[in-house]
Amino acid sequence: MKPVIGITPMFDTDNNMVWLHPGYFGGVVEAGGDPVMTPWTLDKETLIECVNKCDGILFSAGHDVLPELYGEKQLNDSVITLRMKDEMEKIVLDEALKQNKAIFGICRGEQFMNAGMGGTLYQDLATQHPSDTNHRQKPPYDEPVHKVTILKDTPLYELAGVEVLPVNSTHHQAVKDLGPTLKAMAISEDDLIEAFYDTTRKFVWGVQWHPEYDYEKSEVSRKIFKKFVDACK
Repeated sequence: MKPVIGITPMFDTDNNMVWLHPGYFGGVVEAGGDPVMTPWTLDKETLIECVNKCDGILFSAGHDVLPELYGEKQLNDSVITLRMKDEMEKIVLDEALKQNKAIFGICRGEQFMNAGMGGTLYQDLATQHPSDTNHRQKPPYDEPVHKVTILKDTPLYELAGVEVLPVNSTHHQAVKDLGPTLKAMAISEDDLIEAFYDTTRKFVWGVQWHPEYDYEKSEVSRKIFKKFVDACK
Protein backbone atom coordinates (compact mmCIF):
# COMPACT_ATOMS: atom_id res chain seq x y z
CA MET A 1 0.00 0.00 0.00
CA LYS A 2 1.28 3.45 -0.91
CA PRO A 3 1.99 5.83 1.98
CA VAL A 4 -0.59 8.61 2.31
CA ILE A 5 0.95 12.09 2.28
CA GLY A 6 -1.11 14.97 3.65
CA ILE A 7 -0.25 18.29 1.98
CA THR A 8 -1.38 21.48 3.70
CA PRO A 9 -3.36 23.78 1.39
CA MET A 10 -2.47 27.23 0.14
CA PHE A 11 -5.09 29.98 0.01
CA ASP A 12 -5.93 32.40 -2.79
CA THR A 13 -7.29 35.48 -0.98
CA ASP A 14 -8.35 37.17 -4.23
CA ASN A 15 -10.62 34.29 -5.21
CA ASN A 16 -11.41 32.96 -1.69
CA MET A 17 -10.14 29.53 -2.73
CA VAL A 18 -7.93 26.80 -1.30
CA TRP A 19 -5.49 25.38 -3.81
CA LEU A 20 -2.15 23.66 -4.38
CA HIS A 21 0.34 23.75 -7.20
CA PRO A 22 0.08 20.41 -9.08
CA GLY A 23 3.81 19.86 -8.62
CA TYR A 24 3.25 18.94 -4.98
CA PHE A 25 1.01 16.08 -6.06
CA GLY A 26 3.24 15.17 -9.00
CA GLY A 27 6.41 15.01 -6.91
CA VAL A 28 4.76 12.78 -4.32
CA VAL A 29 3.16 10.49 -6.93
CA GLU A 30 6.46 10.20 -8.84
CA ALA A 31 8.10 9.12 -5.56
CA GLY A 32 5.50 6.43 -4.89
CA GLY A 33 3.17 8.21 -2.49
CA ASP A 34 -0.57 8.87 -2.42
CA PRO A 35 -1.06 12.65 -1.90
CA VAL A 36 -4.14 14.24 -0.32
CA MET A 37 -4.89 17.84 0.65
CA THR A 38 -5.44 18.34 4.37
CA PRO A 39 -8.69 20.09 5.44
CA TRP A 40 -8.93 23.88 5.52
CA THR A 41 -10.26 24.16 9.07
CA LEU A 42 -9.34 25.13 12.61
CA ASP A 43 -11.29 22.25 14.10
CA LYS A 44 -8.60 20.50 16.11
CA GLU A 45 -10.34 17.14 16.19
CA THR A 46 -10.66 17.10 12.40
CA LEU A 47 -7.01 18.01 11.87
CA ILE A 48 -5.75 15.44 14.38
CA GLU A 49 -7.85 12.76 12.71
CA CYS A 50 -6.30 13.76 9.38
CA VAL A 51 -2.78 13.40 10.81
CA ASN A 52 -3.79 10.01 12.21
CA LYS A 53 -4.72 8.84 8.71
CA CYS A 54 -1.60 10.21 7.01
CA ASP A 55 1.82 8.57 6.97
CA GLY A 56 3.55 11.90 6.42
CA ILE A 57 2.88 15.63 6.19
CA LEU A 58 4.14 18.11 3.60
CA PHE A 59 3.92 21.81 4.52
CA SER A 60 3.32 23.95 1.44
CA ALA A 61 4.31 27.45 0.41
CA GLY A 62 2.11 30.53 0.71
CA HIS A 63 1.73 33.65 2.85
CA ASP A 64 4.37 35.01 5.21
CA VAL A 65 4.54 33.44 8.66
CA LEU A 66 2.97 35.33 11.57
CA PRO A 67 5.81 37.08 13.45
CA GLU A 68 4.10 36.38 16.77
CA LEU A 69 4.74 32.68 16.18
CA TYR A 70 8.43 33.39 16.85
CA GLY A 71 7.98 36.18 19.38
CA GLU A 72 8.27 39.26 17.17
CA LYS A 73 6.09 42.13 15.97
CA GLN A 74 5.46 42.80 12.30
CA LEU A 75 8.42 44.62 10.76
CA ASN A 76 6.74 46.47 7.88
CA ASP A 77 3.91 46.38 5.33
CA SER A 78 5.76 43.90 3.12
CA VAL A 79 4.88 41.16 5.62
CA ILE A 80 1.57 39.69 4.43
CA THR A 81 0.27 36.91 6.64
CA LEU A 82 -2.77 34.64 6.84
CA ARG A 83 -3.58 33.74 10.44
CA MET A 84 -5.86 30.88 9.45
CA LYS A 85 -3.03 29.02 7.70
CA ASP A 86 -0.58 29.47 10.58
CA GLU A 87 -3.03 28.39 13.28
CA MET A 88 -4.21 25.43 11.23
CA GLU A 89 -0.70 24.30 10.38
CA LYS A 90 0.48 24.68 13.99
CA ILE A 91 -2.13 22.12 15.05
CA VAL A 92 -0.99 19.79 12.28
CA LEU A 93 2.72 20.30 13.03
CA ASP A 94 2.37 19.71 16.76
CA GLU A 95 0.37 16.52 16.21
CA ALA A 96 2.68 15.22 13.49
CA LEU A 97 5.70 15.78 15.76
CA LYS A 98 3.88 14.13 18.64
CA GLN A 99 3.22 11.07 16.49
CA ASN A 100 6.75 11.15 15.00
CA LYS A 101 5.40 11.29 11.46
CA ALA A 102 7.72 12.06 8.55
CA ILE A 103 7.51 15.82 7.85
CA PHE A 104 8.73 17.84 4.89
CA GLY A 105 8.50 21.61 4.36
CA ILE A 106 9.01 23.55 1.14
CA CYS A 107 9.80 27.29 1.06
CA ARG A 108 7.23 28.89 3.38
CA GLY A 109 6.69 25.38 4.75
CA GLU A 110 10.34 25.25 5.84
CA GLN A 111 10.06 28.70 7.39
CA PHE A 112 6.86 27.81 9.24
CA MET A 113 8.32 24.56 10.58
CA ASN A 114 11.38 26.40 11.90
CA ALA A 115 9.23 29.05 13.60
CA GLY A 116 6.88 26.40 14.99
CA MET A 117 9.84 24.46 16.40
CA GLY A 118 11.44 27.37 18.25
CA GLY A 119 13.38 29.18 15.54
CA THR A 120 13.15 32.70 14.08
CA LEU A 121 12.86 34.21 10.60
CA TYR A 122 14.02 37.14 8.56
CA GLN A 123 10.67 38.87 8.06
CA ASP A 124 11.78 40.84 4.99
CA LEU A 125 14.99 39.86 3.22
CA ALA A 126 15.18 43.14 1.31
CA THR A 127 15.67 45.14 4.50
CA GLN A 128 17.09 42.57 6.93
CA HIS A 129 19.42 40.59 4.66
CA PRO A 130 20.02 42.55 1.43
CA SER A 131 22.21 40.87 -1.18
CA ASP A 132 22.72 40.42 -4.90
CA THR A 133 21.52 36.80 -4.79
CA ASN A 134 18.25 36.30 -6.66
CA HIS A 135 15.77 34.92 -4.13
CA ARG A 136 12.64 36.07 -5.99
CA GLN A 137 12.93 34.82 -9.53
CA LYS A 138 10.42 35.39 -12.29
CA PRO A 139 8.92 32.53 -14.34
CA PRO A 140 9.85 29.95 -15.44
CA TYR A 141 10.21 28.60 -11.90
CA ASP A 142 11.83 25.33 -12.91
CA GLU A 143 15.12 27.04 -13.79
CA PRO A 144 17.91 27.51 -11.19
CA VAL A 145 18.86 31.10 -10.33
CA HIS A 146 21.49 30.67 -7.61
CA LYS A 147 23.54 27.98 -5.94
CA VAL A 148 23.60 26.44 -2.47
CA THR A 149 26.43 24.66 -0.73
CA ILE A 150 25.35 21.35 0.76
CA LEU A 151 27.08 20.75 4.06
CA LYS A 152 29.05 17.57 4.50
CA ASP A 153 28.02 15.07 7.19
CA THR A 154 24.33 15.84 6.61
CA PRO A 155 21.58 13.61 5.21
CA LEU A 156 21.15 15.91 2.20
CA TYR A 157 24.83 15.59 1.25
CA GLU A 158 24.57 11.83 1.52
CA LEU A 159 21.45 11.87 -0.68
CA ALA A 160 22.51 14.40 -3.33
CA GLY A 161 26.14 13.37 -3.64
CA VAL A 162 27.19 16.91 -4.59
CA GLU A 163 28.58 19.83 -2.63
CA VAL A 164 27.16 22.63 -4.82
CA LEU A 165 23.58 22.53 -6.08
CA PRO A 166 21.89 25.04 -8.43
CA VAL A 167 18.38 25.80 -7.17
CA ASN A 168 15.30 27.78 -8.11
CA SER A 169 14.13 30.43 -5.64
CA THR A 170 11.09 32.59 -4.95
CA HIS A 171 10.68 33.76 -1.36
CA HIS A 172 10.30 36.92 0.70
CA GLN A 173 11.29 35.52 4.10
CA ALA A 174 13.92 33.01 5.26
CA VAL A 175 15.22 31.08 8.25
CA LYS A 176 17.26 33.22 10.64
CA ASP A 177 17.95 31.24 13.83
CA LEU A 178 17.24 27.51 13.73
CA GLY A 179 15.04 25.77 16.27
CA PRO A 180 17.00 23.97 19.00
CA THR A 181 16.79 20.47 17.47
CA LEU A 182 17.34 21.59 13.87
CA LYS A 183 20.63 21.59 11.95
CA ALA A 184 21.50 23.28 8.66
CA MET A 185 22.04 21.11 5.57
CA ALA A 186 22.55 23.77 2.88
CA ILE A 187 23.66 27.42 2.76
CA SER A 188 23.07 29.97 -0.02
CA GLU A 189 25.71 32.14 -1.66
CA ASP A 190 24.70 34.98 0.68
CA ASP A 191 24.77 32.81 3.82
CA LEU A 192 21.08 32.00 4.26
CA ILE A 193 20.07 28.62 5.63
CA GLU A 194 18.48 26.87 2.64
CA ALA A 195 17.81 23.43 4.12
CA PHE A 196 17.65 21.84 7.56
CA TYR A 197 16.81 18.61 9.33
CA ASP A 198 15.83 17.59 12.83
CA THR A 199 18.64 15.67 14.49
CA THR A 200 16.27 13.95 16.94
CA ARG A 201 13.60 12.51 14.62
CA LYS A 202 13.39 9.96 11.81
CA PHE A 203 12.57 12.49 9.08
CA VAL A 204 11.91 16.21 9.52
CA TRP A 205 13.35 18.14 6.57
CA GLY A 206 12.85 21.61 5.17
CA VAL A 207 14.17 23.16 1.96
CA GLN A 208 13.93 26.80 0.90
CA TRP A 209 13.85 26.13 -2.83
CA HIS A 210 11.00 24.53 -4.82
CA PRO A 211 11.41 20.87 -5.81
CA GLU A 212 7.70 20.81 -6.72
CA TYR A 213 8.53 23.09 -9.65
CA ASP A 214 11.55 21.23 -11.05
CA TYR A 215 11.29 17.56 -10.00
CA GLU A 216 10.73 16.57 -13.63
CA LYS A 217 14.09 18.12 -14.58
CA SER A 218 16.14 17.79 -11.38
CA GLU A 219 17.42 14.44 -10.18
CA VAL A 220 18.13 15.87 -6.73
CA SER A 221 14.54 17.13 -6.40
CA ARG A 222 13.25 13.67 -7.31
CA LYS A 223 15.61 12.13 -4.77
CA ILE A 224 14.32 14.49 -2.06
CA PHE A 225 10.70 13.58 -2.75
CA LYS A 226 11.63 9.88 -2.79
CA LYS A 227 13.53 10.16 0.52
CA PHE A 228 10.49 11.79 2.12
CA VAL A 229 7.97 9.31 0.75
CA ASP A 230 10.16 6.34 1.72
CA ALA A 231 10.40 7.75 5.27
CA CYS A 232 6.59 7.69 5.40
CA LYS A 233 6.41 3.94 4.84
